[in-house]
Amino acid sequence: MAVLSVFSAAAFAQTTVKGQLVDAETGEPLIGASVVVEGTSQGSVTDIDGNFTQKVGPNATLVFKYVGYKDLKTKVTQKKSSVDLGIIKMEPDAVMLNDVTITSSIAVSRKTPVAVSTVDPVFISERLGSQEFPEILKSTPGIYASKDNGGFGESRVTVRGFGQTNVGIMINGVPMNDMEWGGVYWSNWAGLSDVTRSMQVQRGLGASKVSSPSVGGSINVITNSIDAKQGGTLSYGIGNDGYNKVLFSLSSGLTKDGWAFSVLGAKTWGDGYVQGCEFDAYSWFVNISKRIGDNHSLSLTATGAPQTHNKRYDELTIEEWDKQKKINNGVGYRYNAAFGYDMNGNIMTGTSYNVYHKPQISLNHVWEIDRKSSLSSSLYLSIGDGYGYRGVGASYSKLYGATNGIPNTNYRKVDGTFDFGALMEDNAKSNNGSIAALAKNKNTHMWYGLLSTYSNQLNDNFNLQGGIDLRYYNGGHKAEVADLLGGAYVVDTDRASVPYKKDDIAWQNARLGVGDVVYRNFDSYIAQYGAFGQLEYTQDKLSVIVSGNVNAATNWRKDYFYADNEESPKKTKVGYGIKGGLNYNLDSHNNIFANIGYYSRTPYFSGGIFLNSQTSNEFNPNCKNEGVFSFELGYGYVSSLFSANLNLYRTTWNDRTIQKRLTVAQESSYVYLNGVNELHQGIELDFQFRPVRNLTINGMFSFGDWTMTKDGVLGYMYNQNGQAVDKNMMEVTPGSPEHAKLLMNTKDIKIGNSAQTTAALGLNYEAMKGLHIGVDGNFYGRNYSDYDIAGLITTGALNGDPVDVAQPWRIPSAFTFDANISYRFKFAGLDATWNANCNNLLNEQYITDATDNGAKTGGHGWKDATVFYGFGHTWSMSMKVRF
Repeated sequence: MAVLSVFSAAAFAQTTVKGQLVDAETGEPLIGASVVVEGTSQGSVTDIDGNFTQKVGPNATLVFKYVGYKDLKTKVTQKKSSVDLGIIKMEPDAVMLNDVTITSSIAVSRKTPVAVSTVDPVFISERLGSQEFPEILKSTPGIYASKDNGGFGESRVTVRGFGQTNVGIMINGVPMNDMEWGGVYWSNWAGLSDVTRSMQVQRGLGASKVSSPSVGGSINVITNSIDAKQGGTLSYGIGNDGYNKVLFSLSSGLTKDGWAFSVLGAKTWGDGYVQGCEFDAYSWFVNISKRIGDNHSLSLTATGAPQTHNKRYDELTIEEWDKQKKINNGVGYRYNAAFGYDMNGNIMTGTSYNVYHKPQISLNHVWEIDRKSSLSSSLYLSIGDGYGYRGVGASYSKLYGATNGIPNTNYRKVDGTFDFGALMEDNAKSNNGSIAALAKNKNTHMWYGLLSTYSNQLNDNFNLQGGIDLRYYNGGHKAEVADLLGGAYVVDTDRASVPYKKDDIAWQNARLGVGDVVYRNFDSYIAQYGAFGQLEYTQDKLSVIVSGNVNAATNWRKDYFYADNEESPKKTKVGYGIKGGLNYNLDSHNNIFANIGYYSRTPYFSGGIFLNSQTSNEFNPNCKNEGVFSFELGYGYVSSLFSANLNLYRTTWNDRTIQKRLTVAQESSYVYLNGVNELHQGIELDFQFRPVRNLTINGMFSFGDWTMTKDGVLGYMYNQNGQAVDKNMMEVTPGSPEHAKLLMNTKDIKIGNSAQTTAALGLNYEAMKGLHIGVDGNFYGRNYSDYDIAGLITTGALNGDPVDVAQPWRIPSAFTFDANISYRFKFAGLDATWNANCNNLLNEQYITDATDNGAKTGGHGWKDATVFYGFGHTWSMSMKVRF
């Protein structure tokens, strides 16, 4: 853990020392490295060019520290008023890196044999603006980032065609992915960009040290701990559509007693680019660190982002989007089919409202046992509490904004907005209660975990690491009536599907009010325990790594709605993995690497272990471990002028379980598919060129071939309420002989909604000291819509006849350009930074996400697809002052 501080008492006979810290192998400047006067609390931090200036007393020793590099000491013996140490080269140190970041699984260039890209906080502050956090990665090879429906925090990211449910998202090495299904909601991490020290993407097998690795790679965010400077910051930002953000931070630096603390608070609010997608979000971060003697350090970190936001569910056809340019004040691609007003003119968005807070707390301990061994541990806790809205009532689908890409007309005003007032009037007139009301889908969880890694430098060549990964998760899932929308009561039609209440007609037809339980009420339980180990051999130019892991995951649930407080049996699946890789540095500029590995990954609680985790304790009899086999070859070239990386990869992913929805509606009938196979292979290139000192050119090109590879995939049918159905769509017992099945031929179908060809070119120019101007261009091509099966659900198909899935529509290619300006200057004697960003500078109209509806319409062209468009021209600017 880098020790950083800047507070200094007045001293006499001081010498001003300056220099530049660079990577010994690449010559690249090290930004944010600490420069500390040994034995004191004095220190500084390097700037964007790796330069530093530090005052020292007589015969002082400077200690240079940087995450992932060996500490370096230099004694200043000159007695001049100023000393220039020139260029100071620091050596990478993979062993130290794993320890100080608390098992955070960071890879080191030219040492760890994986494809890796790292983003520093300067890059984030200059380019992120008001974008979603994952979008900072859109110029990374193999990455596709989308705003999805356009709501705040609703963005998603894919790595080599693998969705983020199958990409390990971590904070300081601690997993963030939902324990039940692997998802990540970025709205729960809205403040993460403000506390990021570095962000690393490992594509493919990666170097993550957890007992249950991800399939597509990992995104690991390292946050601040002992901060670089004593002091704080104040910032304020504005942007399009009422975007506002105010932030403060305060840091103590490292005190003489070895304590340090950092706090941050922020609020972000706005109207949203998409119609009706207002948001109101807070974020907070606290870190308290303590060095205990020479061998121990503790760091307590807590962060969270309580937020509320509206989102947009409904994809529309391209023709319908074009119609919206002519009505509803010409909102066009900002249109939200569920946006409207009640009879009093109050804005409403139906089922699109979301509230959540998911703080994560971790206590990290590093014990330097002796010169060769160390133990790093992280004890963490995640607390989730919030809800989203869902429809309830005999005709709750009337709350939907659109069906099959066409805005619903039941409650539609001439200006295109949803007429909630008319719906509320119908509810009030109804003799059977509200035909459509709103329920809160409440989701809570308590998640405890321990990650601990022991490292031993056995000799000059061998390093051994081993550890444990323990997790326990308890989720609560309940739906309660929230708003009767003008009615006197509501009847929950799902009650007729409760087996043990099948003869209780009064209970089924009960008149329910606000707070009454509907649709579901169950607890989920997951206990996961595993171990991992790694042996690394290094000698001169060669580095070889062999690692393995094993884990067991036990799943069970307890139902309070569809069963009478009945707890399911416990089901345990055991997974394992082994991987190996080597890196060889041909010389000081060229290196090659290769890795290979196989994982047997346990299925998720939802969409895997249970036939329907929302409504039934029945296990999925066809559930298998997923098998992942991957290998990769890589080449790298580095110099102070030019660097490049080239990667070839191939990953097979077998025996997946997928929930395939039949429509894009919020609640839809669906099929659980078992035994899905996929192939992900491709080539990636990225480079950086610095022709002159003040100009940096970055670029990348990625070409993927991501397809499904199996025919005869088995699926089970469920209706929109999550109930198992027979071939006549009548409800039956899940897993019974009557339960409708479907066999699908999916071979050669393209993986959708992840551009398989991407390219980027970026320029960053220092026009004058402190003034940086950047322009970035991105290309997205060979992006396919998600395939459709709704029209394939026929009587013959449900009788066992295999059906062929058609190749989905290919989304048109797109180019986008972003621009940014950053200026660092003095303001009233304080350091200040002004940033301005313009995204989609040329206002390109392009499609980011689509669903092919050809199985219903009979065609597979642009008229058949339902789509979301990317945002048009957006802007933001901010001012930050450091004190």
